[in-house]
Amino acid sequence: MAKTATAKKATSKKAASKGASAKKPVSKKVTAKKPSTRKASAKATASSALSIPKQGGWQSKLSVRKTAILEYNQQMAAKRDDWRAKNASFYDDDMAFLRFLIPEGSRILDLGCGTGAQLAGLKPSYGMGVDFSANMVDVARSTYPEHEYPELQFRVGDVEQLRTLRNDLAGPYDFILLSDTLGFVDDCQAMLEQIHDLCDEETRIVITYYSHLWEPVLRAGEALGLKMPQPEVNFLSPADIDNILGLADFDRIKTEWRQLVPARLFGVGTAINRYIGTLPLIRKLSLRHFIVARSQRKAKRKDLSTTVLVPCRNEKGNIESAITRLPRFCKDMEVLYVEGNSSDGTFEECERVRDYYAKPENGSWDIKVFKQPGKGKGDAVRKGFDEARGDILMILDADLTMPPEELPKFYEAIASGKGEFINGSRLVYPMEKGAMRFLNYWANRTFAMIFSFLLNQRFTDTLCGTKVLTQADYHKIQAGRSYFGDFDPFGDFDLIFGAAKQNLKIIEIPMRYADRTYGEPQISRFRDGWLLLKMVVFAWRKLKAF
Repeated sequence: MAKTATAKKATSKKAASKGASAKKPVSKKVTAKKPSTRKASAKATASSALSIPKQGGWQSKLSVRKTAILEYNQQMAAKRDDWRAKNASFYDDDMAFLRFLIPEGSRILDLGCGTGAQLAGLKPSYGMGVDFSANMVDVARSTYPEHEYPELQFRVGDVEQLRTLRNDLAGPYDFILLSDTLGFVDDCQAMLEQIHDLCDEETRIVITYYSHLWEPVLRAGEALGLKMPQPEVNFLSPADIDNILGLADFDRIKTEWRQLVPARLFGVGTAINRYIGTLPLIRKLSLRHFIVARSQRKAKRKDLSTTVLVPCRNEKGNIESAITRLPRFCKDMEVLYVEGNSSDGTFEECERVRDYYAKPENGSWDIKVFKQPGKGKGDAVRKGFDEARGDILMILDADLTMPPEELPKFYEAIASGKGEFINGSRLVYPMEKGAMRFLNYWANRTFAMIFSFLLNQRFTDTLCGTKVLTQADYHKIQAGRSYFGDFDPFGDFDLIFGAAKQNLKIIEIPMRYADRTYGEPQISRFRDGWLLLKMVVFAWRKLKAF
């Protein structure tokens, strides 16, 4: 359906090259606008005068197959939005999930944009649509005229010959959208390889496509007049696309499956899609598949400063060891202690350690000490990250059961671009006897499997305290925190859910979990287990059942 599209006027364009700092989140209010009433005249023009591509240029390089597809799309341009209206529930659901993946106010390149309804519906700060059908682009330009939608631009061109449009595309982009586009191209790998020129290290490629399992059903729908007819396309399996992405030097971040029933059916279809179609195994039978990927070629090594945050409560005996055991793994390091109103003199010990190790003869460490304003580790983490100055933010639990000596591995993983959110895992290697109680161990295993399903990225240990990300990515999570709200007393899931929502590449680093040498565990198996169950339900509602 040609949805009532709204768009946000662009106030600035992204720089062609960027440093290690991330783009600032867009906060300008988006005002709703209706598509131009000139849309009807655009359809009349498209149907009465077929725009035949001129010979020469990129058109002359089209294969026989793509020439036939082009001619068909030229003819269907005037009817395209009518078919969207006829299958409104399908397109509404598709758009809802794309809006979940792509934040409003992003810079978006839509390759295979058709009549522009999808691009406009995503409300970009700057949106560029490319389609090889001149008639489709004519409809898009008339529906979203430049004087009303200056943030939207449309160009005629072949997505397999993007270099012919180099001067118009003005990358890099936040998101590059390939909505059903892979089905129409001749060489998916070659096409994807051209996209690297339009990416930076933060760009995300979003691919949507029909499941190959639904091919007979879709053909039947076309024969019955329930679906817009289309020429023969590439029906690719998830494994096919994953393989092609790897060959083209793209790194898949996550995959999702939606729409088990592509119709509302008086609310029955919506309920099935929301509560049954998102279940493990069943979801892989859905009509629509979504893949998010990033360019491996743009993941470059950087020399970044680091803040190591040590939240601490009643950990007096571990405070000095956190410094003496901490390697200097980068040139510029800061250590922050955020103390949680201890009863054993932890705060005073933090101040003593700060003053002693600031002296040149003791290492000239840059150490700062703060008291957290509220309660719980989550509050301490937010306080520490707000005060941190490092490019990279690390959490080191003060019980030191995750050895400080392991932190250089985490720095290397994020500084080299291998990952963007680095999570420690205590459950890969055998751990010291007594390090984790039996029930805690199996609860951690169980919740890791559940959250791997909910987040579409693999986790073996969601409750390991050691988590690492860049300050720029933390600010993105912070800006999007309203989607989840203030829900996490642990401090782990606020970051994990936010990283998944921001499409960050999450990797885990296994380490050997040690028994604590001072103090007592500060978690309650049953009280905190109940909180984790509530967290699962919360995550299900926010990440799946919407």
